[in-house]
Amino acid sequence: MGRKKGTTKTGGRTVGTPNKITGTVKEWITSIIDGNRQQFEEDLEKLEPGERVRVISNLLQYVTPKIQSANPEELMEAEYQKLSELLDSAPDEVINEIVKRINRLSNDRRRTTTED
Repeated sequence: MGRKKGTTKTGGRTVGTPNKITGTVKEWITSIIDGNRQQFEEDLEKLEPGERVRVISNLLQYVTPKIQSANPEELMEAEYQKLSELLDSAPDEVINEIVKRINRLSNDRRRTTTED
């Protein structure tokens, strides 16, 4: 059984502490790549163009962020959540200035619309 809802974690690593083995392996792989960079580039040049493209595209997944699909409602909800958090932590003076600015922009838009 898992922990009951509302209980805190006890023991183990604190949140955000990297796994020592993972860190060590990453350092080892980095040192291998750094030490053999020239050889890797030479080997890459010897490949057929199609194979070279395949190898490079496979490597790209390790250096580019993965794109996650999200529908517009999820994106809008995430934006509203961020905005809500910002407004909750903002001083009243800042919020008052934001409200004034929104009202001014809204009034300007109404004037522009009625003039057209």
